[in-house]
Amino acid sequence: MAEEEQQQPKRDHEPPRGAETAARWTGGAKPLDYTATAKWLVLRKKEKPSAEIFSVSYVAKGGDHTRPVAFVFNGGPGASSAYLHMGAVGPQRVAFPANGTLPTLPPKLVQNESSWLAFADLVFVDPVGTGFSRIIDRDKKGDEQEKPPEAQPKPGGGEDDKPDPNEYFGQKRDLESLCEFMARWLSEHDRWGSPVFIAGESYGGYRVGRLVRMLQEEAGIGLNGAILISPALELTDLSSNDYGVVQWVDLLPTMAAGAAFHGRSRAFPNGTGLAEVLAGAEEFASNDYAAFLIRGASLGVPERERTLSRLADLVGLPVELVTRAEGRVSPIVFARELLRDQRKVLGFYDVSITSTDPFPDRPEHSAPDPTLVGIGPAYTAAVNRQLRSEIGVRTDREYRLLSLEVNQAWKEDTQRHFFAPPEGATDSFRYGMALNPHMRAFLTHGRYDMATPYYASDRLRNLMRLDPDTTGRLTVRHFEGGHMFYAWEESRRAFGAAIAEFVAGALAG
Repeated sequence: MAEEEQQQPKRDHEPPRGAETAARWTGGAKPLDYTATAKWLVLRKKEKPSAEIFSVSYVAKGGDHTRPVAFVFNGGPGASSAYLHMGAVGPQRVAFPANGTLPTLPPKLVQNESSWLAFADLVFVDPVGTGFSRIIDRDKKGDEQEKPPEAQPKPGGGEDDKPDPNEYFGQKRDLESLCEFMARWLSEHDRWGSPVFIAGESYGGYRVGRLVRMLQEEAGIGLNGAILISPALELTDLSSNDYGVVQWVDLLPTMAAGAAFHGRSRAFPNGTGLAEVLAGAEEFASNDYAAFLIRGASLGVPERERTLSRLADLVGLPVELVTRAEGRVSPIVFARELLRDQRKVLGFYDVSITSTDPFPDRPEHSAPDPTLVGIGPAYTAAVNRQLRSEIGVRTDREYRLLSLEVNQAWKEDTQRHFFAPPEGATDSFRYGMALNPHMRAFLTHGRYDMATPYYASDRLRNLMRLDPDTTGRLTVRHFEGGHMFYAWEESRRAFGAAIAEFVAGALAG
């Protein structure tokens, strides 16, 4: 046997060694034994290793291959899967306070009573450049793979000599790598007969929208369900300027909700229910406010003043400030100005969360965002503990929770005309729903999220021209909380129950 092993061809790349452990989930109605496996999968280009994708799989004991498999990832671009992994879906989670505010450090890990492991095997995927996933520098091996995304190939080096360090940091190549990973995982685990679900958050929701078509049409992976969490379906809707309309319309209901939450709304008395606040804000946003944004200087003075006054009352800001902004109050301005008299700033990703402004005298907004930067150490500590201590991963690599280098290097990598906008996901999502008449989809947001406002997806859903059958296969449901609304205890429990019901319905056909 030793001679046969010595005669085996030497591998051209050896990824770091993974880890596997047996564990028991006790968060559900009855205990469930499972195997946790953390490992790297090598992606290739022209038969040569080009990148390593790291993943963590939780598979229930018993070898039931009819059990669903859910592939889960986050967004960014540049975000690892740790947010969903340790916040909502995995067997263990960070113990957040019930209202979603920051936990004390180091964070406490607890059994996740809302884990999807109750009804599906889980695969958490870190796209290239995030988590422990890396571009392969062929001059280095294993744990030495730390080539920074901004590095460039050496002059004179051909494509076969040095891989493009930014190759995977583009929309198309990123999606291709996820398709390859999922197909390889299904093959390696003999799970092609299992029902398949995909779930993504934020830009991960954009990925899901695109993958609904790509996985089925190009990779041959049939889907039973797609879950879009706080998705950014149309990338052009994420940037606002003086000339756009829908971006401002989409933001207004969230700002109105934030103003009411903090008792600063002049349009609704304190204690008004969230549903009533949102209904009133949506009505104003899609009618008087939209007309104001479209008509601009052609609007009569009385109507203009009436609209600006109503807008100021809804968002809880002085009329003078709203008028000076021409009715276009940016999320940054809203976050800083609503509670300026208390020296508080709101979270961009959850306007119900506040932190102290350390630089109240400076003209620019320089306070840290409590709902992204603030939660970073908690998720970083939690995922490192889960991977290194609980599962047993041994690596010198840094776990990249959120890579700004990847985010800044992200590009449009398809052949599109200069005047063509970035490719959205809504068309692919509609196409994928038509391609598979048995697939169901679940679309959800947090009501207090300014990063990807819920009203944007509601508006797009109403523009999709869905037939009655497709409409019946699409569930749209929003929860209290922000971008990561599952940090709120009540929302996390309701979300977990809703997904359990959704998966059961998808399996029943």
